[in-house]
Amino acid sequence: MDPEQIPLRDLHLPADVGWWPLAPGWWVLVGAVLLGIGWLLYKALLNWRITRARRAALKQLSFVTREYRHHGDAVALAIELSELLRRLVLAYAPRRTVAGLTGERWLECLDRGLDEPLFASGPGRCIESLPYRRRGRADADVDGLLAAVRTRIKTPLAGATG
Repeated sequence: MDPEQIPLRDLHLPADVGWWPLAPGWWVLVGAVLLGIGWLLYKALLNWRITRARRAALKQLSFVTREYRHHGDAVALAIELSELLRRLVLAYAPRRTVAGLTGERWLECLDRGLDEPLFASGPGRCIESLPYRRRGRADADVDGLLAAVRTRIKTPLAGATG
């Protein structure tokens, strides 16, 4: 038989495998990735909500510092810082445990979670007595007090959420 006479056709290759519909394993992977992204978004939102009071306190501290630089009254500054710290701690700790704290116990509460005691035996100690001094008769380390308050705001309170 003559090879030219044989009725042969070209080989037909099967069509390429399409990417759709996805195999079940891919659906599981897509679901896991979406769950992971959702969990990360939830944690980010939760962290953002928890630190809201801290962010507001830092803004208020900047405003109070600018006002102090303008008027130079250390007693008024100490009053505003004392109120700011009280509001901040009440935002993160139970009211019944911190609302009535005064004196040394208040300073110890402010030192909770800090690496070193900035309020009980540091530059922030004057926050207890400075608001009660006569205006113009304040001889306190205002820059040290501002640094201590900024550190307290930025550091989460030990034993509290946030």
